[in-house]
Amino acid sequence: MQPTDDRLPRHDRQSATDVIQDLGWGRILFGQTFADPDLLGEVMRAEGSGRRDICLYLPNAHIFVSQHQADYFLDPSYTYRLHLTSAAPVDNPVASLTVREPQNRRECAAINRLFVRNRMVPADVDLMWDNQTRSMAVLYFIAVDNATGEILGTVTGIDHAELFDDPEEGSSLWSLAVDPACTVPGVGDLLVRHLITTLRARGRRQLDLSVLHTNEPAIRLYERMGFAQVPIVAVKRKNAINEHLFSSTRDLDQLNPYARIVADEAIRRGIAVTVLDAEEGYLRLDHGGTSIVTRESLSQLTSAVAMSICDDKRVTRKVVANAGVTVPRGHVATFDERDRDFLDEVGTVVVKPARGEQGRGITMGVSDQEGLERALARAGGDETAIVLEEQCRGDDLRVVVIDYRVVAAAIRRPATVVGTGSHTIRDLVVAQSRRRAAATRGESTIPLDEVTTSTIREEGWELDDVLPVGVSLRVRRTANLHTGGTIHDVTDEIHPELAAAAVAAARAIGIPLTGIDLMVPDVTGPEYAFIEANERPGLANHEPRPTAEAFIDLLFPRTTAQPRAWRPDNADERPDTSGPGDAVGTDARLADR
Repeated sequence: MQPTDDRLPRHDRQSATDVIQDLGWGRILFGQTFADPDLLGEVMRAEGSGRRDICLYLPNAHIFVSQHQADYFLDPSYTYRLHLTSAAPVDNPVASLTVREPQNRRECAAINRLFVRNRMVPADVDLMWDNQTRSMAVLYFIAVDNATGEILGTVTGIDHAELFDDPEEGSSLWSLAVDPACTVPGVGDLLVRHLITTLRARGRRQLDLSVLHTNEPAIRLYERMGFAQVPIVAVKRKNAINEHLFSSTRDLDQLNPYARIVADEAIRRGIAVTVLDAEEGYLRLDHGGTSIVTRESLSQLTSAVAMSICDDKRVTRKVVANAGVTVPRGHVATFDERDRDFLDEVGTVVVKPARGEQGRGITMGVSDQEGLERALARAGGDETAIVLEEQCRGDDLRVVVIDYRVVAAAIRRPATVVGTGSHTIRDLVVAQSRRRAAATRGESTIPLDEVTTSTIREEGWELDDVLPVGVSLRVRRTANLHTGGTIHDVTDEIHPELAAAAVAAARAIGIPLTGIDLMVPDVTGPEYAFIEANERPGLANHEPRPTAEAFIDLLFPRTTAQPRAWRPDNADERPDTSGPGDAVGTDARLADR
């Protein structure tokens, strides 16, 4: 996209003193341009609520911080630099992707969703679009899937010479983010190289970036590309977003993402959080004389009866069916000819333990007697209660219902790899598993087990085959997130009948927070089949939807106004996903900012 006529020419931007660039999630303060430390401190104290300002290139930053210890701290990040005048050639295209500038506010909003999905501080979309259309100093790039048009990654750059006639002809990289569900390898690498090419063409001499010292995947990427550490430190203001960087939050840092999102939202509202068991995700939340124990999204408000209904898929089917919710034809395994008769009747079945979670023991697509025997054994054998269900066509839809309102909905897809033409399927699975683990703090990985091997064989491949460029291969049968599945938000698209069915199922069970799983041929249509109810859905999987906010509203309704959500008694209203408050980011991202 060419600059429009109203973009500010280089020499009309701002003076070379007291230079600030607002990126929407926070401001970059160029410390070398501030002659008055008191003015710098005053500017940094004006940091907006829910924003993260960063001061870089401040001479004698340690002295400034020592004189304002109550307000500021030295960021525990490395600064890396690439000398653009001597860098090696950077062409490294990915055939299925196009890198370009965002073309409208909608694409800036998509960039913002990537920030939130990577637990980064969200940005002001209007300000981003204003930067894009009016400033030559700020560069936004997005990686777009050529087949679907989906935005899979983004990077932001600042041209220091355009911004304030930087005598060093420098530039900097900010906000590199890749969709955690992305299956295409090399997206981050592609974005960084495109930024490098653009800045080199402008005659810039160097590109700097700041990366948290614990962000090993990003550090490996940058060092592989030729970046080297330089002795430059960043200064940040002490605030709630940055607290884990300057104070001891060891207990909180040991929580998994599903408990941490609850703790962060509670802390944001002034609710005291005590970690009872970090490994299992148990918290005690205290506010105004009320004390509630939670385990991730499960709380004392969920009754033992409701939990027992969710725990046994045989009972769940009966309870929701009695409430008018559509369930697929089913049969409790008897390990005799009646199982074979049921398979012959429905054609293809899903075999799963009556009790269990995270996809353990489930086999989909069973269509013959030999496969049925193997699936029954995988589910636990004749000493286990096992359910056979007619396999319904469509996608696996998870609907999060909180206080009998739909707060989020997402399609879950099985683990998939995309061929490069040079890597074996085994290598692709390992790499994709590593990316999923990094994006979910180890919660999602793809096992190299018999299920993965047999799934690949069913598709006509072997683990050591080289997958052609751009070919997509499903490597797991189920869409469970713990075995590498990915999640894709469809909250704004679901048909009112699907939302109503999810709420009806939650009411029938009597559970105030649940993840209802439906099999749907089309999220915009009314057809569905109920699969199961989860009493402890992972709220972090649905960011930026306000799941944690709605959960804390349920527990402590006096702490904030409840986010508006779709209700089944107002079928003409589409879901509203605009939750209150600012998301608080952690540092699960490629480039720290």
